[in-house]
Amino acid sequence: MHSTPNPNPTEESILDVWQIALEQQKSKLQACQETSHLSSCMPCPQLLTCDLRDSYIKAVYESMSKGEGGGFEF
Repeated sequence: MHSTPNPNPTEESILDVWQIALEQQKSKLQACQETSHLSSCMPCPQLLTCDLRDSYIKAVYESMSKGEGGGFEF
């Protein structure tokens, strides 16, 4: 018996998309840190201009809002 993909994704599968995207960006960021022999982005001279870090931050916000947009207040 074969299962067919559900054309209407559940809320859980949508949430997984955001978590997967976050994990992918986190892996890329950690690989860069390892290559640069850094344990954090803070000492990196490219901290404020880094596209990779910006993509990671965007993925964090998107995973928090699940793509609903809006701002976050700290």
